[in-house]
Amino acid sequence: MDQSAVDEVLNKPYSKQLLARDLGRLAFVALDGTPRALPIGIFWNGTEIVMCTAKNARKLPALRRNPAVALTIDTESHPPKVLLLRGNAELDEVDGIPYEYMRWNGTYNMTPEQRAEWEVGVRSLYDGMVRVVVKPTWAKLIDFETTLPTAIAELMQRQQERWPA
Repeated sequence: MDQSAVDEVLNKPYSKQLLARDLGRLAFVALDGTPRALPIGIFWNGTEIVMCTAKNARKLPALRRNPAVALTIDTESHPPKVLLLRGNAELDEVDGIPYEYMRWNGTYNMTPEQRAEWEVGVRSLYDGMVRVVVKPTWAKLIDFETTLPTAIAELMQRQQERWPA
């Protein structure tokens, strides 16, 4: 998929809403060769998804060996809105707490006192983190209004061919 096609998907209103969410699901191939998918905090900076993790996270050796990843960002309501992304993870080890980590966590409902306590806890736990950065190289939005999963769209086309209006 070329970059202009990716950008076209990412610039759709539903895509923008989904990219503003805090949580996605990251899929990758583990060191034992089996697939993994896990929830992870996300931050969209306008061109990349940034996820932050502990320096000793079990996913990091697998991402270093095979950086190909897929991300899903979706809603819990019906009909669901789903943004599917693919790309390669770039790992950036940083001292301290990355801006993106503090930012994505900022949308949780916390009182100012709870937020201050949470920040103290985070800063005392981590001496640094790893930024997992993915620039989408493929994107698909499924909104069940203008776009459907490919298999459903194919079934509907076949149905229409069998029973034209």
